[in-house]
Amino acid sequence: MIRNLRWALLCGVGLASAFCGAQPGAPSREKSPGVDSRRQQLLSLFDEQWEYEMRVHPEFATALGDNRYNDRLDNESAEAVQSELEQARKFLARFEAIDPSSLSQQDKLSRELMIRELRLDLEGARFKHWEMPVNQRDGPHLDFPDLITITPFNTTHDYDNYLSRLRQMPNVFDQVMANMRLGMRDGLMPPRYLLEKVAPEAEDVASKTGEDSPFYKPLKEFPSSVADADQKRLREAVLKVIAHQIIPAYQRFVTFMRNEYAPHGRTEPGVWALPDGDARYRYAIRRMTTTDLSPDQIYEIGMKQLKETEAEMLAVAKQFGFDDLASFNQHIKDDRKLYATSGQQVLDLYAKYVHDMEPELPKLFGRLPKAKLVAIPMETARAKNGVPADYTTGTPDGSRPGHIRHHLQVSLAQELPDLPNFRKHGGYTAFVEGWALYSERLGKEVGRYQDPYSEYGRLENEMWRDIRLVIDTGVHSKHWSRDQMVEYFHKYTAMDEPNIQTEVDRYISWPGQALAYKLGQLEILKLREEARQKLGNKFDLRAFHDEVLDSGALPLDVLHSQLEAWIAQQQ
Repeated sequence: MIRNLRWALLCGVGLASAFCGAQPGAPSREKSPGVDSRRQQLLSLFDEQWEYEMRVHPEFATALGDNRYNDRLDNESAEAVQSELEQARKFLARFEAIDPSSLSQQDKLSRELMIRELRLDLEGARFKHWEMPVNQRDGPHLDFPDLITITPFNTTHDYDNYLSRLRQMPNVFDQVMANMRLGMRDGLMPPRYLLEKVAPEAEDVASKTGEDSPFYKPLKEFPSSVADADQKRLREAVLKVIAHQIIPAYQRFVTFMRNEYAPHGRTEPGVWALPDGDARYRYAIRRMTTTDLSPDQIYEIGMKQLKETEAEMLAVAKQFGFDDLASFNQHIKDDRKLYATSGQQVLDLYAKYVHDMEPELPKLFGRLPKAKLVAIPMETARAKNGVPADYTTGTPDGSRPGHIRHHLQVSLAQELPDLPNFRKHGGYTAFVEGWALYSERLGKEVGRYQDPYSEYGRLENEMWRDIRLVIDTGVHSKHWSRDQMVEYFHKYTAMDEPNIQTEVDRYISWPGQALAYKLGQLEILKLREEARQKLGNKFDLRAFHDEVLDSGALPLDVLHSQLEAWIAQQQ
């Protein structure tokens, strides 16, 4: 897939098109080789494409527990972008040339999904996303410290791989800055006010020198497998690289951001202000939501959902004697007993909820993942402008646990035995985040949220996702200001000011992504209700959940077809 969509497998892909029958340039049916031969050809091509992905995206490989390339970093150069585009065209032609007739439904679907992804990647290349690779939540200045948390440090070889990566970091900064200069030339600039947050983030990392540097953290405690002599050598080498290469690279990046780049940031927050802005946003919607919904349609869905959630929240507020949400929200903001007093308290609560929910899961699912889930603190450089919590995948074999969020669905997908790797580790944002939001309701179904404040908090999280449909389309399509977005949050939620500010900035910097949560949840809820009505007493919630998750992440239209077929089969 395409550079700076290097996590495209974790983003949504959706472009509805017909895949049945031979594609242009494909062999005729009469001359097509036998089914077994074509199936083997398809599976081999999946393996070849996946191996290519791992080689050119070694950081993604590390995240998945494939440690063969842990001595390398991604090549972020413009030349690498063009090379990947050309490779995508070649893979697309080869997948299209395989006749799908008589293949199993799962093999046909895998081929269709791969073609769909490659086509959408190539279509999106016109927008040159790689020329805007940095904002307050993305960029090498934040990615590199995060990479440490997913890197294994079990052997001397692991540490030597890490040292190799450290030495390559300055070059990656140079590649990224070169791409950003191309963006300035092409008028592809993030909002200036967001770019002004980047230099302080990078300075925070660069200010920690020597053994205080986040890059020294893996060397503070070695496993017993690393000999004393190697420990001494590695410590000295890493400290030298930090002092003479890493910190100077960060400082160059800070100077570039502050003096050369940020001053040229765009003044309008909406993506409409960029070249081909409207088309760019519609593409983002299709990629993130796997739907062809227009911004106006999504806005109207958001308004409808907002009113429904508002009515539920008001019912809870009235239990406390409040007649409107504004006064109850103000009461929540003023009552400090309702707030944590430390980050550690919040972290402990995450861990507690993970622990408490584990014995309830068999009531909801027939199949559970091997990989466990742990809560860890966020890196300080990212925390200030980051979301309240996020998720890093564990490894498919369960040797490294996932780090907090919608762990169950992602881990189950990784462990599916009969799917090609791109599907096991792929992610359509509308499915992944839609499932995450849907699963928040499951806690209530097994007896959580009994306290009215907890229930109100759950509903406020629901409202939070409703609001996203309104203000994401508002800023990127309807030319809303940032102040309008903030005002909307204040009107409908009791969210604290720092979270409101970071949320609004996130939607501005990541067009369309915030739409995926609610739209995905609504599709799953709709399918569940359809199954319940059609199956009556035959409806089994565990079986429904297993069916939703049994094919890994899917575009919403494909999920709909799969579940319709399952319902008919159950009938």
